[in-house]
Amino acid sequence: MCGIFGIISQSTISQDVLNVLVRHAEQRGKDSSGLITHRDSQYKITRADFAVSKLARQVDLRGINLALGHSRLITNGLSDNQPVVRDDVFVLHNGIVVNHESIWASLEKKRELEIDTEVIAALAAEHIESGGLLETLPVKILNLCEGVVACAIALPKLGKLCLFSNNGSLYLGTKDGSTIFASESFPLTMLGCEGVRQVRDVVIIDIPVSDQPAQIIEKGSRDINLVPALSFSGDEEKLLAFSPVNLRRCTKCLLPHTMPFIRFDAGGICNYCHNYKPRNVPKPREELFDLVKPYRRSEGDDCIVPFSGGRDSCYGLHLIVNELKMKPVTYTYDWGMVTDLGRRNISRMSAKLGVENIIVADDITKKRENIAINLRAWLKSPHLGMISILTAGDKHFFRHIETIKKQTGIGLNLWGVNPLEVTHFKAGFLGVPPDFEEDRVYAHGAMKQLRYQWLRFSAMLDSPGYFNRSLWDTLSGEYYRSFSEKSDYFHIFDYWRWDERQIDETLDQYGWERAPDTTTTWRIGDGTAAFYNYIYYTVAGFTEHDTFRSNQIREGDLSREEALALVEQENAPRYPNIKWYLDALGLDFKEVITVINSIPKLYSA
Repeated sequence: MCGIFGIISQSTISQDVLNVLVRHAEQRGKDSSGLITHRDSQYKITRADFAVSKLARQVDLRGINLALGHSRLITNGLSDNQPVVRDDVFVLHNGIVVNHESIWASLEKKRELEIDTEVIAALAAEHIESGGLLETLPVKILNLCEGVVACAIALPKLGKLCLFSNNGSLYLGTKDGSTIFASESFPLTMLGCEGVRQVRDVVIIDIPVSDQPAQIIEKGSRDINLVPALSFSGDEEKLLAFSPVNLRRCTKCLLPHTMPFIRFDAGGICNYCHNYKPRNVPKPREELFDLVKPYRRSEGDDCIVPFSGGRDSCYGLHLIVNELKMKPVTYTYDWGMVTDLGRRNISRMSAKLGVENIIVADDITKKRENIAINLRAWLKSPHLGMISILTAGDKHFFRHIETIKKQTGIGLNLWGVNPLEVTHFKAGFLGVPPDFEEDRVYAHGAMKQLRYQWLRFSAMLDSPGYFNRSLWDTLSGEYYRSFSEKSDYFHIFDYWRWDERQIDETLDQYGWERAPDTTTTWRIGDGTAAFYNYIYYTVAGFTEHDTFRSNQIREGDLSREEALALVEQENAPRYPNIKWYLDALGLDFKEVITVINSIPKLYSA
C-alpha cells in the first residue's frame, strides 16, 4: 500500500524527472520513505521516518545514474522501513503479503524484521542461491505470496533489476534514454515517457554491477504510534458497560423509543415502518449493461471503483469484474482510520481479481490530530448529534474520486454502497427529522445541508473546542460530498439485489478476513465504528446495527426474532477496536470511557 518508482540511466539522471516521481509517489503515503542511489560503483540506501519529498532534499543526488524510491503508507510493521535489504537483495514493495507468517515457516532463512516485505527478499535470496533463473523468480514468489505484490527487486551483484506485479499496480516507460517505472501510469504520462505499459509479467533491467556492501543510512525517529497493536484483552476492558436495556421497541422492527422522531401507532408499529419504501428492489441488469456500454474500452481499464476493503465494496468489485465484465481500477482513500484488517482485504481482493489499486493517502498524523481535538471537545459537552464530526475527515473521499478520474482519464465510476445502510438517527440526534423520501444513503441538497450545518453550529457553541484547525477540513470535505456535482456514476446494488448471506459466502471464497472481535462483517475495517456504536448503545440503547437489521426486517430478509438475536451479539462492545482507536488518537482509554459511561441515559435503567 505504497508508491514505488525508479529511474535507471546511462548518464546522470534528471533531478526534475525524479522530483515528479517523488511528488506523485507521496500521494500514496507519506509515513516513511526510502531511496536507493548509485554513484561511483557504490549503492547507498537511505531510509527515513518521514515523507519521501523531505528525504529527497536530504540525500545527495548529484551525479547519480540510478534512483529507486519508496513512499510508504504504514501497514504491517512500524519499525522497519523500505527498501528491505538482506542477503544482497534490495526490495521495494507496494502491497501487503497477507500470509507472510506461514511462508516463513517453510523457509530455511530466519526472519529478522517485522515488515511483511522481508519474506519477498528471503524468497528471492533462496531462489538465486539455489541456482534458480531470475526469469522464474516472480513465479515462485507469486505462487507463495497472497495479497498484492507489485515490486522492484534489485540484485546488485548480478547487475539486474526485476520488476513484476500480480495486480498491475506498476508501469514502465522510457524518456531520453532512461528507463522509468512507477506505481501508476499518471507520472510517466506527465513526464512524456514513451512506450508506457503496465507491468504484470517479469521485466528485467540492467543496473550497475557492484560487489561492495551497500551503505545504509537511517534518518528520523518516529515519536507517535501510527500502527497501534490490537489488544484482545486487558484490565481496561472491564470499564466497557454492556447489559440488556429496558426499551420499548417497535412491534414490527427493532427501533426503540429512544430513536429520534419516532412515533408508535396503537399496534406498536413505528412511523419508520409506516413510511418505509423498499430499497432493495433492483432494476433490470440489462439497463446497467446498456448504461456502461459507451464506457467500455478494447484496451486498458474502463471504470473506477471506490474501494474501502469493506464487505460491500469488495462484493461490488466481484460483481463488476465477474458479472458486469468491466475492467476496473480501484481507488482507496486512506484518512488514518482504515484498519490493517481493511488494508489486508484490499490487498487480497486486488490480487485475486488482478485489479490495480490506486491509493490516495492523506496526512494521517494530521487527520488523527483533528479527530483527537474534536473528540476532546465532544467529551467536554457530550452530544449524540455531534458524534458525526469524528468521521467528517473521511469525506474527502468524494473529492479525490475526481482526482483519480483526471489522472486516469476514466470517467465512469461504479459504487458498491449498501442500500440498507440508512442511519437517520445520526442527524436525528442533532434535530434533523428523517426524510423518508430520500432514496440515497448519502443525503444531498443545499437546503438540507444548510439546516444540518446550522444545527451543528449551534451545538458547537456548547464546547468552543470545536472551533479549531480541523474546521476547514471538515467543511470542505462535506462540500465535496454534498454539494459538488457528480457525473458518470452508478450504484451496483441498484441492479443487483443486496443479499447478506450470498455476499458473505462469496467473500469467503476469496479468503476475505473477518474481525476477531465481532460476529458481523459490516464496517469491520473501519477504525471508528466500534467506538461511536459504543456511545450510541451506552446512551440510547441501540446502534446502527439496530437500524440496519430493522431495514432487513422490512425488506423481508430477516424475521424480527432473528434480527433481535443478531443485534444482541453485534451491539456488544468491541474492546480491541475501541482500544486501537483511542491509542491511535493518543487518548487515555479510562478517561474517555469513564466520561461516556457517565452520560445521562435516554432510557430508564
